[in-house]
Amino acid sequence: MSMNGAVHGPRRPTGRHLARNQRGVSLLEVMISVLILGIGLLGIAAMQALALRGGQGSLESSQAVMQTTSIAEAMRANRLNAGNYAMAMTCTAGSGGSLAQNDQAAWINALKSTIGVAGDTSTCGRIEALGNSRYRITVQWDDQRAGGSSTRQVATEVRI
Repeated sequence: MSMNGAVHGPRRPTGRHLARNQRGVSLLEVMISVLILGIGLLGIAAMQALALRGGQGSLESSQAVMQTTSIAEAMRANRLNAGNYAMAMTCTAGSGGSLAQNDQAAWINALKSTIGVAGDTSTCGRIEALGNSRYRITVQWDDQRAGGSSTRQVATEVRI
């Protein structure tokens, strides 16, 4: 209370006191915010790279499965000579000759163009006769581009 009996509220700061008590965002706070934002963006970039590698691996696996289906359908179309399609792990396309050899050469070339890269020597295919009109078709390729192992295989068993 003052001398005349009036009640006064809290004192309002003057211009000098206001500037000292309320200054806004400091440079240090801004720098810390930028650092946190930068670390977050680096994390997002790392996750994006990981997702791209995973997508590449999935694409190659899908292509391998489609190519095994492709040669299986060629074997079904030439059912009487399906036994002639059996071949060891082969990484280079043959010159062709019979229908089975032409199909094998086209299959190896398709493997290299869909899964491999130019000059690829690691993309290979194998067809094994298991007996009783069953065959195992195996596709092998180098999966290091997608962050996998140096040799990856997909095997599919079919009945012709």
